[in-house]
Amino acid sequence: MSKTKGARRGPGKPFQRGNRFGKGRPTGSRNTVTLTLEALLDGDGEAITRKAIDLAKAGNEAALRLCLERLIAPRKERPVRLRLPDDSSTAEGISQTLAAIVASAAQGEITIGEAVQLAGLLEIRRKAIETQEFERRLAEMENRVNSEESESRKGGRSS
Repeated sequence: MSKTKGARRGPGKPFQRGNRFGKGRPTGSRNTVTLTLEALLDGDGEAITRKAIDLAKAGNEAALRLCLERLIAPRKERPVRLRLPDDSSTAEGISQTLAAIVASAAQGEITIGEAVQLAGLLEIRRKAIETQEFERRLAEMENRVNSEESESRKGGRSS
């Protein structure tokens, strides 16, 4: 197969356009190993599950972990309810809010990971406030310079 300009493919796209033989697995098709294991468990699934529960009750840690992982899915994120200072529109308000988050993490009300994520949000908010303040000051300076220039032009004309 000769390579033409622009024929290079990126990661995850190893086949050239129009390749009939490299389309991959059809959407929705299942792995043969998974299908075979499901067929094996069809008749004995309930008995195996009962045995795992019995072993867990008898103190088998691996069986206990397996049962708990199936009963309670690991939680990835959760809503966080905190009492935060009202003012988060100034640098001082953000500093107070950050102190409240650190205190909540120290008291165990939220996890360290949650505190870090909230602090990241506050940093984004602080940068937005900083940008707004910068734009406001820049506009004021430009207005001042423009008004001084227009006054100096007026003064130059009347002389």
